[in-house]
Amino acid sequence: MSSNFLAGIIEKKRERLAEAKAARTPEEVRREALAVRAEARPHAFRASLERAERVNVIAEFKRASPSKGEIRVGASAGETARAYERGGAAAISVLTEEDHFRGSLRDLAEVKRSTRLPVLRKDFLFDEYQIYESAAARADALLLIVAALDDETLARLLSLAENELGMDALIEVHTAEEIARAREAGARIVGVNNRDLRTFEVRLETSIELAAHAPTGSVLVSES
Repeated sequence: MSSNFLAGIIEKKRERLAEAKAARTPEEVRREALAVRAEARPHAFRASLERAERVNVIAEFKRASPSKGEIRVGASAGETARAYERGGAAAISVLTEEDHFRGSLRDLAEVKRSTRLPVLRKDFLFDEYQIYESAAARADALLLIVAALDDETLARLLSLAENELGMDALIEVHTAEEIARAREAGARIVGVNNRDLRTFEVRLETSIELAAHAPTGSVLVSES
């Protein structure tokens, strides 16, 4: 992942995180997250991906992206989710990053209201507040990008999501070094991003090349 591209997104996310913490304290969000997860099915996202009788597709709701520009800016998240469920998707990924992907937690909430499928929050997460925020928004799973996190933070956020909250963490990698870091952190679901964000080129061979290095017993997801 391009360090400049990623750094720019993270910088903006830090600004939005400060605004979120000013609006709702970390303790408030944590209490809500624990209450929501107490009623939720643990590890539903992974369970759906492990079903062996089908090809398991994670369908994505994305309004825009840096590489494609506007995609479906005015689309209904709920209607799209229902169409994905009718089409046989195993789970739904929702882009919630506001400034580069035009997403929001409102989109995630609408998807959750509209489908029984497990839902992944796809965003740039680096703080415990965001993990609790994801749970409070009723996400079943969340994305952690190895390139955006140091080893201690990756392991800590992964443990918080999976062990304390019973969610699933999809650990995104793009290189052999990153998949080794994911393995060391205890990743149970590894997503290989086939897109090189330095060039935006997509090589599906990346997933094949890295599959041999995936943690034993993990679920491997091919992305982009």
